[in-house]
Amino acid sequence: MRSEGKAPEELLRMSNGVMTNTLFTIGYSGRSIDNFITLLERHKITALCDVRSVPYSGRNRQFNRETLKKVLKSHNIEYIFLGEELGARPKDPSCYVDGKALYQKIADSTLFKNGLERISVGMQKDYILALMCAEKDPMACHRSILICRNLRNRLIDIHHIIDHDATETQADLEKRLIAQLKLYPDLFKDVDPNALIERAYEVQGNRMAYVEKGEREQDETLAETVREEHERY
Repeated sequence: MRSEGKAPEELLRMSNGVMTNTLFTIGYSGRSIDNFITLLERHKITALCDVRSVPYSGRNRQFNRETLKKVLKSHNIEYIFLGEELGARPKDPSCYVDGKALYQKIADSTLFKNGLERISVGMQKDYILALMCAEKDPMACHRSILICRNLRNRLIDIHHIIDHDATETQADLEKRLIAQLKLYPDLFKDVDPNALIERAYEVQGNRMAYVEKGEREQDETLAETVREEHERY
């Protein structure tokens, strides 16, 4: 479910006027750089955290690391590269099994945990952060399925920027993920109320996980999946 028509400042403050622990995410696919900056400014983002393992795009060169950094600076938005810590294609061989980068192994790594701490520290310094990756639909991106999944227990209010006046909370994304995967509770196993969503994360993470072998075929398959999901989104 999307949150439409709610002003960004309402997402950033509680009823008593105190700033909340709000974290945003955004994908640049299908956006111009001008539209992208407008969305960041609309949501009062002061620091953009790039969580791509490879901070370059062959199709959208305006989002290449150096170019993007310059554009953000001209709008007084800081650029922080966190692809080493929070990217879905880690260099650590212990995160791979048979050439596949497993999300659970990535999440258990010290480097990944350090990346999560950097996010927490940035929020404590009163930065309004947005995690950035390529995919427009957060459900098709590791920023929600890997990173935000592991931030859920930190009392962080997560909002995925969709459009000018539309965001999606992580909780609503979880409901959409369960529905799209057509998962149903196992009456004998899913005693824990969180068991179903954890299963959904595991299924989606396995679908999206980077594979070293057959990289081109995987990228094409994922791209087609993302396009289909965007059409329904």
